[in-house]
Amino acid sequence: MPLYQYEAIDAAGNTIRGTLTADNRDAVIQRMRELRYQPVNITIGREGAGGRGLGKAFQSVKLKELVVFTRQFATMIDAGLPILKCLDILALQAKNPFFRESIQAVKLDIASGMNLGDALAKHPRVFNDLYVNMIRAAELGGILDTILARIATYLEEEQEIRTKVKSAMMYPCVVFSFALLMTIGIVFFVLPRFSEIFEGLVGENYKLPVLTSALLNSGDLARRFWFIPVILIVGMITTFKLVGRTESGRYRLDAAKLKIPIVGDLVLKLSIARVCRTLGTLLSSGIPILRALEIVEQTAANAVVSRAIRSAREAVHEGQRFCEPLQRSKVFPLMTTQMIQVGEEVGRIDDMLTKIAVFYEEEVDAIIKGLTSLIEPIMIVGLGMFVGFVAVAVLKPIYDVLGQMTQEESGGGGAGGGG
Repeated sequence: MPLYQYEAIDAAGNTIRGTLTADNRDAVIQRMRELRYQPVNITIGREGAGGRGLGKAFQSVKLKELVVFTRQFATMIDAGLPILKCLDILALQAKNPFFRESIQAVKLDIASGMNLGDALAKHPRVFNDLYVNMIRAAELGGILDTILARIATYLEEEQEIRTKVKSAMMYPCVVFSFALLMTIGIVFFVLPRFSEIFEGLVGENYKLPVLTSALLNSGDLARRFWFIPVILIVGMITTFKLVGRTESGRYRLDAAKLKIPIVGDLVLKLSIARVCRTLGTLLSSGIPILRALEIVEQTAANAVVSRAIRSAREAVHEGQRFCEPLQRSKVFPLMTTQMIQVGEEVGRIDDMLTKIAVFYEEEVDAIIKGLTSLIEPIMIVGLGMFVGFVAVAVLKPIYDVLGQMTQEESGGGGAGGGG
């Protein structure tokens, strides 16, 4: 079906612009009349329903935008506003054009008789399976405001974890970038000048120190073969991406990540926290455990954890308890499986999963702070040692030559006085 771009005036007199997929122009007009819109201009777009333009392909919605949307949606539903009115207000408030068009498309689908969950499912790049399934469960139970508030809380927790990780890595990245730029400047601009100076100093009676020769030779090699590190880095990134596209390759890469000291522990705890929070949120919203495990398997950030969840889902389908396959997987720590077992026995597994998620999120926060406090002095010391090495290597021959010149002058002056 073709994609139509429209401009219309709503009942309040506001001008609304958006896109709509329909069989023909008359279908677009009919759907707009159902919304009490007065069409002003309708044109067929350059994109079909089967695909998007190159620019659209890279458009996305930030997690922060989705958090604000969900929280405001929950508040308005709780206040008693109709869904169509809520979506109309939220579309006007959205600053992201792609997000605004998606909300307007959802509104048009609901106005044509589609339920909210199915309308959201048509936009997987904005609303993932977790979001859609929770909305569908909310519609069945008639608790849309409660579930929207629960989704907003979940997204806020997810955003908080991401913000902590980004904030912790900001300082090391800035220091590393500065050190890299400084190294490039020294190798490509400073050392060539000193090489010219040292060529005039070197003579039969003077030879450059080992440190200076090593620095100049290293700089010369770096300037001649600068493309080799670039090719290696690009090749490694490309190789990892190609390997990660296959299921077995992604599993091996993710398994290797878990074996890296400190970093592996951080990655595992982040994955477990995400899995537990997602599963706890789904179960507390009334999603059946098999469907909830299927969603968690798809949203797990690590293939090793995802495979463990898949095994657990298959075991639960066969009638086993949820904690038993997790224990056999050797991926989840013993404390986690024991807490899940207790939750199953008392019938409060969703609350127990949320407590596990909170515990591991606090563990992740402590690891990040420890890594930050460890990385900062290491990088500063390393940067200082590099600067000191360059300074010694550059200044030592200059002091040596000045010392020789002083000795020669002193010797020449003494010989002239004695004559």
